[in-house]
Amino acid sequence: MDRPKVSAFLGTSLDGFIAEPDGGFAFLKPFEQEDNGYRGFYATVDTLLMGRRTYETVLGFDAWPFADKRVAVLSRSQRTPRFNERFLSGEPRTVLAALAALGARHVYADGGEVVTQLLAARCLDALVVTVVPVVLGEGIRLFATSPGTHRLTLESSRTFASGMVQLRYRL
Repeated sequence: MDRPKVSAFLGTSLDGFIAEPDGGFAFLKPFEQEDNGYRGFYATVDTLLMGRRTYETVLGFDAWPFADKRVAVLSRSQRTPRFNERFLSGEPRTVLAALAALGARHVYADGGEVVTQLLAARCLDALVVTVVPVVLGEGIRLFATSPGTHRLTLESSRTFASGMVQLRYRL
């Protein structure tokens, strides 16, 4: 295997924002009670790959939520790990090969920039986007920069009582 399977599982506002302007996720909180499949998805991954901004947001949480997973952070600068995370830099295929060498078999890509980079490099295998019925007007977009043109295959769509709509794509 030259690289592990790579999946993304993201929540977005109806207008395409995955986070508020300050990087927060408060707009998603009212929808967390509904089982959208995240727990089941999370159980299938052994490694998280996130960007620096996502990492810094997570550091602000009350507790480190990924103690049961290998965590890698894409960052151009070296940092001191706080929770046994690794800091990596480089092209997506190089980073994924390094994770595979560490034993990664299924990577959860988290953060708009990371997902965009992996998509652009054709290294994303699955994308789950859950659209919540909220218009933010501003924030951090899922695809802030263009990953180029990619044809995705819809595997399933699901609606929820709360008004959420979940789209599962294979690439």
